[in-house]
Amino acid sequence: MTPTDSQQPHLRDESTTGALPVAPALGASLDMARMPRRTTLIEPRVLWICAMAALLGVAAALIARVLVALIALVTNLAFHGRWSFADVAPAGHQLGPWVVLVPVAGGLIVGAMARWGSRAIRGHGIPEAMEQVLLNESKIPPRITFLKPLSSAVAIGTGGPFGAEGPIIATGGALGSFIGQLLHVTGQERKVLLAAGAAGGMTAIFGTPVAAVILAVELLLFELRPRSLIPVALAAVTAAGMRYAMLGSAPVFEMPAVAEPGMGALAAYMALGAAIGLVSVAVTRIVYGIEDAFEKLPVHWMWWPAIGGVAVGVVGYFAPATLGVGYSNIEDIVSGHLAVGALAFLCAMKFVSWSIALGSGTSGGTLAPLFTIGGALGALAGFALVALAPGLGIDPRIAGLVGMAAIFAGASRALLTSVVFAFETTQQPHGLLPLLGGCTAAYLVSALTMRNTIMTEKIARRGVRVPTEYAADYLEQVAVGDACSREVVSLRTSDALGDVRSLLNSGRGEYQHQGFPVLDDTGRVRGVVTRRSLLDPAHPNMRRIGEMLTRPPVLVHEDHSLREAADHMVAENIGRVVVVGAQAPHPLLGILTRGDILSAHRRRLKEVHESGRHIHLRRARGEA
Repeated sequence: MTPTDSQQPHLRDESTTGALPVAPALGASLDMARMPRRTTLIEPRVLWICAMAALLGVAAALIARVLVALIALVTNLAFHGRWSFADVAPAGHQLGPWVVLVPVAGGLIVGAMARWGSRAIRGHGIPEAMEQVLLNESKIPPRITFLKPLSSAVAIGTGGPFGAEGPIIATGGALGSFIGQLLHVTGQERKVLLAAGAAGGMTAIFGTPVAAVILAVELLLFELRPRSLIPVALAAVTAAGMRYAMLGSAPVFEMPAVAEPGMGALAAYMALGAAIGLVSVAVTRIVYGIEDAFEKLPVHWMWWPAIGGVAVGVVGYFAPATLGVGYSNIEDIVSGHLAVGALAFLCAMKFVSWSIALGSGTSGGTLAPLFTIGGALGALAGFALVALAPGLGIDPRIAGLVGMAAIFAGASRALLTSVVFAFETTQQPHGLLPLLGGCTAAYLVSALTMRNTIMTEKIARRGVRVPTEYAADYLEQVAVGDACSREVVSLRTSDALGDVRSLLNSGRGEYQHQGFPVLDDTGRVRGVVTRRSLLDPAHPNMRRIGEMLTRPPVLVHEDHSLREAADHMVAENIGRVVVVGAQAPHPLLGILTRGDILSAHRRRLKEVHESGRHIHLRRARGEA
């Protein structure tokens, strides 16, 4: 064993559950069997991970400011011909028709960076981070830490219709992964650091720490456990504190106060969310249809972002508001500053520009464009409902807020992230209930009509299976004593092997097991001997069973969970464990095998698939 190996936690110490209680009378045997002894929900090691996560929150906040400054610098250079870090919009340029060439030039640069730097910088970043979490133990190449923000700054600064949130999430995640590869950590801990960096980056851009934590849970961690939730939350809080210190705590999208909606309005917002859910499905399919079309082009993929840049430039010439991040567009939508015609034009042009650019494989985020498109659609629907049914009390601003969150909920199926994000970026408490209803309706429609999401379709096509549900571990809910085989034939250490072989060859059903627990004369479990070993001709008939034991028994108590038992079986590389009573003198109760664990799932499958009535009203009235 190398020094590095000795510093890595052993598999048996990294089970997904808490402790396996150890009885004092079995202490020596359990020490030799190396049974896990963890007794707390989380280990003190989490404190160190928390410290690293907090530092990542600080670093992600600083990187976010650097990214915003780089976008501003490229925007000033490309559209205004000056060296400045001032926050300006591309829409104020004086380039005339020459503006079409600016996104093309940006696409050429991004394509070159992707080809000779890293192809992973293409796209909006979150699917690539998900793939590394699921397939590569959260190991993102270190060069992504600086290539992703640089390529995104070029793409967005030259007019790309993207937000900065996707790139900074990817960059923060890459930084967390890089730190996790420098330190001696497990794959699970590296995943937590990746998620912490991503959450810190998102918080630093939008000031949404709660939404950032939920996004990490829904799209990166694929779990909700204290050992992962606590560090990620600390990273988000730290990043939020940094943002407040540098920029203040005002909401990103200023929105006038709105009135509390009535029942009719709530119903309308839910119907609006369902309609936007259908739009989110169509948007996802169109984006990937465009990406498929680019795949068929007879040119190298390096040139695709430049081709997409032509569409961005042409659309930007006629609709300058579609160029760049466009956060001001979202604020205008939820504030009610845009008329119906302007909303329709912005929605259509932004969708054309963004979908073609994203399909071309350039670098940029999806959140801000989706918010613009969905918000404009929601506001348009709000104005229509006001004209058609004024009695419902619809507010077009709330309709825009619901629309922008619902389209992201439907496209990504990050339901809670969408609701909380829209709330945190506007700080409108009366919008929370419409958001919950509308986003839930969009999520329902999306889940019924689309298998993958805008985040998972790309990696699903490459064969990556992405978790879609975060259910409690069923094995954690079943006790070993309820699943083990109780009718077990045991052997004695003093038994002669010849006598045992006679019983094995007798054909009696109780002697057809593949493993037999061995007890001493006092009834204490001393080990397990397999059928193969008993029938091995290399052992003479006169040999005692006790002499054939090669290792201490691997034991679990009847009150352990099947998850604890399964983890212990994996750690010890065995197919069965002996089950003993939890109270002294710890009598033998049975054996738990892999087959018993699989059989325990029958109850879960029954609960899921078998339906029936258990209360019959007519019978109940008759009994009464």
